[in-house]
Amino acid sequence: MSPNSTNQARLQQLKDFDESKAGVKGIVDKGITKIPSIFVRPKEYSAAGDPSSSQPTRTQFSIPIVDLADTTGLHDDVVAGVRQAAETVGFFQVMNHGIPKRVLEEMLAAARGFHELLTEVKADYYSREQMRKVKFRSNFDLYQTKFASWRDSLFCVMRPEPLDPQELPDVCRDATMEYSDYVHKLGVTLFELLSEALGLKSDHLLGLDCAKGHVILSHYYPPCPEPELTMGTTKHSDPSFLTILLQDQIGGLQVLYENQWVDVPPVPGALVVNIGDLLQLVSNDRFKSVEHQVLANHAGPRVSVACFFTLNFYPSTRLYGPIKELLSEDHPPLYRETSLQNFSAHYDGKGLDGNSALTRFKWQRQQ
Repeated sequence: MSPNSTNQARLQQLKDFDESKAGVKGIVDKGITKIPSIFVRPKEYSAAGDPSSSQPTRTQFSIPIVDLADTTGLHDDVVAGVRQAAETVGFFQVMNHGIPKRVLEEMLAAARGFHELLTEVKADYYSREQMRKVKFRSNFDLYQTKFASWRDSLFCVMRPEPLDPQELPDVCRDATMEYSDYVHKLGVTLFELLSEALGLKSDHLLGLDCAKGHVILSHYYPPCPEPELTMGTTKHSDPSFLTILLQDQIGGLQVLYENQWVDVPPVPGALVVNIGDLLQLVSNDRFKSVEHQVLANHAGPRVSVACFFTLNFYPSTRLYGPIKELLSEDHPPLYRETSLQNFSAHYDGKGLDGNSALTRFKWQRQQ
């Protein structure tokens, strides 16, 4: 078969999958024992350094845990812990974050409840329409990526304009609205700590509207009959200022640290926090937006809920560049200013290809 014929056949498979509106779960429900070819990772993607490579997992290193409880006057220690994690690993887990255990459990149950609805019910929400506030889909970059990830998602733009609760599916409406309120408050707290970690006033990042908008994605990773052949989510960094992740107990999330994959194991009651590309940009590389991935698994389904703090879906004329207070002759700006819409368009256009979206916005300085 010629390369052109192969491409046409693959495109048709992608369209058939997309138009089924059933997602990956719809495939699994058919009782398959082998995954469709559109999900199979190409051989060149398994080489070291490529998007879904299998670098050895580092077992001696663990993701930092930051206790946000500030009841004993140890605020400076909390700021120092956040600074250390943000500047080195780009990932940390937070305890005593103020979101009740009940709210976390109900949010995970609601996410799972939506994805396990009948296909014809979920199909009403299936869409690739860019500006639709609530939509179900599988792989936002389905037609750009070299292989599809083993994952379905419910996408909800919660802020800055309040989402009408009636736009949300019944099965997850109340839990999502309540979780959204709690996670917004946590985001404000974290941006205050991150501002202080940069040596700025606690409201500096809030003044840049970093906590003004957020999007909640409820991810569903069905059990995979051949997990070694695909990925739950391919290697990427997030296009947000900050991401707060609620994950269940199955695991599979890994972060790339010192060129080795490090597991981010579920910690009961904890939430995972990671620096996004936009926060690396405004911090002028002080904070690190690092690459991470999710493994496919025989076990499952795995459910996670990611909250991305971003204004990508809100019309804004503000330009974002390195914070001027962080610049000096010894620390010149590393990035050009960009609008969030331009950054988002570039990120979405290239898809999860394993390359940082930040590269496009870096100044090219003469050596």
